[in-house]
Amino acid sequence: MFNVKTKLMAVGALSTLLTSSLFGGVPMNLPYPSGELKDANKIMQNVYYVNHFYAFKNYSIEKKRRTITVLVKKSEGKKPLTDTVERYLNNDYADNPTVKAKDLAIFRSGKMKGTGMLITDYKDDARSQEYLVWLPALRKIRRFAQPAHDDAWGGTDFTFGDVTLRKPMHEKHELLGTETFGKRVHVLVIPKNLQTRITKKLPTGTDDYKNRKVYKVKSTTKFSGWWYDYRITYVDVKNFSDYRTEYYKGDKLVKVLEKNWKPIEGQKDPRALRWFTWYAKTMETGHETMAYIPKKVTKFNTHLKSKLWSKKTLTKIKK
Repeated sequence: MFNVKTKLMAVGALSTLLTSSLFGGVPMNLPYPSGELKDANKIMQNVYYVNHFYAFKNYSIEKKRRTITVLVKKSEGKKPLTDTVERYLNNDYADNPTVKAKDLAIFRSGKMKGTGMLITDYKDDARSQEYLVWLPALRKIRRFAQPAHDDAWGGTDFTFGDVTLRKPMHEKHELLGTETFGKRVHVLVIPKNLQTRITKKLPTGTDDYKNRKVYKVKSTTKFSGWWYDYRITYVDVKNFSDYRTEYYKGDKLVKVLEKNWKPIEGQKDPRALRWFTWYAKTMETGHETMAYIPKKVTKFNTHLKSKLWSKKTLTKIKK
């Protein structure tokens, strides 16, 4: 039974993945570095800047005819589960003394169909984010607390810490050097007999970044008894995209998270990128998760009205 509590966790997971909320202490006007960095903390600040679309006033992932963002979850030997979602992020709150950004996610199919979530992040780093959820079965908005860092997102291989809550201060960062990436960026591969109309159109993995120069950063958690002890992130030295993150408990690899980034034409800042795919795998269970964001649904710096990010929008979502 998909109860309300589980649904709230899943909504938060999916929407934060596609909205990428905030990394405390990272300014929206973070300047592009003038040269190669030697400070691991500054590298990870730029990684956060990229992931959270700070290069844009607003950024949206909309539906265009039948094309929409897809989240796929798969256990070994089982048919994959999918959700589709639209998302709208607004970073344009320079004149607001409290709000830093707002994210709106609307789920169009799957178990989350008709559900909406509005996340407000505040300029005060010590203040928790606000989560408002529209539950279509109840026809009501519910407010719930900021989730725990290690909560799994509704059956996915991402944690809330992976995509929204982990801040630079939660880890100690060490630059291990630079190297040629030399790795393939993977995606979830679904056997033909388990494919659906949506999943048969998923993109393949890529070797496009094998020759890229990357920073290799080790980030050790400051949390006691945590699910991982440290993680290794491979970061492009020019645009600060994080192609791969490896999570270790002791010296055992427990999870990988891989991202396929794409440039946006006409942008002066090399960090003005868009997501194409996210992929994660938990080693112990073999469970996999993939987010696929087609290019044609991506828009940025559009003239969307601020009232879009409101409770009223949530109540108008069609079931």
